[in-house]
Amino acid sequence: MEWYIPFLIFLARIGDVSIGTVRTMLMLQGYRLTAASLGVIEVTIWVLAVAGVVTNLTEPTAIAGYALGFGTGVYVGVWIEDKLALGYRMVRIVCTEESVHLPDHLREKGFRVTQVNGKGREAHVHIAFTVIKRKELAQLRHAVAEVAPKAFVTVERVDRHEGASFGDVRAIRRRRLLRQHVRK
Repeated sequence: MEWYIPFLIFLARIGDVSIGTVRTMLMLQGYRLTAASLGVIEVTIWVLAVAGVVTNLTEPTAIAGYALGFGTGVYVGVWIEDKLALGYRMVRIVCTEESVHLPDHLREKGFRVTQVNGKGREAHVHIAFTVIKRKELAQLRHAVAEVAPKAFVTVERVDRHEGASFGDVRAIRRRRLLRQHVRK
């Protein structure tokens, strides 16, 4: 066996497993055609990797390259999917009476917020709901921490949303940021 075969098997497994991870996430988000296209690429690379291992079954380095490539591919695939940050999230923020102005603060930052009152174990609480693009999650968490650092925040994946466009929210957010910049 040539010395580079285990390395090629390793790289092939990183490729096909990474693509498979991203393909699965795209499928869950409803990107059917893209997921199917990635599936064709994924299985082609997989067949080549398996052929390399089957041809060299008596070589422990070929088997190690296959196994290590799989583990590394899972890691790389999750990293890629995290960077893509596709989809939407529903965020629920529970805070105390002292943080009653949180929804207004979030609206100033351009988020759409619905607020309801509730009763916790020891006090009245306010519950704010918003649906955001997953890419905006860090920005939302930062905005919540500015006003209500002790708020209880939960995040759930949203399969579908209907109604108002997120483009409207971005336009509102840009106008507010522009006004703030002009004031300075």
